[in-house]
Amino acid sequence: MNDYIYMKERQPLIDFKEPYRPRPIRFLELWQVADWRLKVYGIAYQRPRPRPELIAAAKKVVHAQLSQLCDDYQHYGVGFLGIHDGRESNFVFVNFWADENELHHHIYVSPQERPQRLVDVTSSGLLACVWDLRVIGFERQSWIDSVLRNPDGPDLEQYLACRLNEDV
Repeated sequence: MNDYIYMKERQPLIDFKEPYRPRPIRFLELWQVADWRLKVYGIAYQRPRPRPELIAAAKKVVHAQLSQLCDDYQHYGVGFLGIHDGRESNFVFVNFWADENELHHHIYVSPQERPQRLVDVTSSGLLACVWDLRVIGFERQSWIDSVLRNPDGPDLEQYLACRLNEDV
């Protein structure tokens, strides 16, 4: 009991830079690149959607990433791309479905003022922020409903038609 009290008293305080505010998450387009179809989402801090230069940089780096994938993956050529114009940094994540129920996740980060300088940080351990996780959670449920648990059988078109648009 004393250990619990001691730990509770010594918990570090979280120093927030600002209060939590919802951000718009918007479906931007169904992007077809090579043999891939990706749902593209925009998330933005204090603006309605990501800046065009960030969207262009994200598509460039993701196209290169998808082109490098070997055919060893049992993938279906579908997934989603998140482009997050954040407060201090830009975050880009691309996810694709493979082996029935596995989500492959790659993430890139750039300084807020230099969106074209996206760097692959997939191996860093960084996964997602709370806004990015909303997109990932939505897409997970869409995959289950449209592909894994669909009574009519797997339907990639139904999956691609499920789109998230909300403030989170």
